[in-house]
Amino acid sequence: MAYTEITFRHPAHGGMKQAPIGFSWTTLFFSFFPALFRADWKFAIIQFIVAMFTFGLGAFVFAFIYNKLYVKTLLEQGYTSDADDAVLKPVEAALGLQIPRKQN
Repeated sequence: MAYTEITFRHPAHGGMKQAPIGFSWTTLFFSFFPALFRADWKFAIIQFIVAMFTFGLGAFVFAFIYNKLYVKTLLEQGYTSDADDAVLKPVEAALGLQIPRKQN
């Protein structure tokens, strides 16, 4: 299970998404389905193709990297977080990313 979860909100349309941080057990056991259920079409397709060529063993690699890829995708789409610094600082250190804060 991921060690924490961050809530992201899109400033333009107000949509909210939950992003787990850390190892993805769901990706390990269910391959591309977590990406599919999160409507992360790009990585769902990539994981499906990799799973076909590696007979499902690619899920082991994606289990380590998928949650970070999902957070990067949300940040590219303009999502921000309104979590406090006590939560975001360790997450930023673990991911090596700067997470934009919600503007008040």
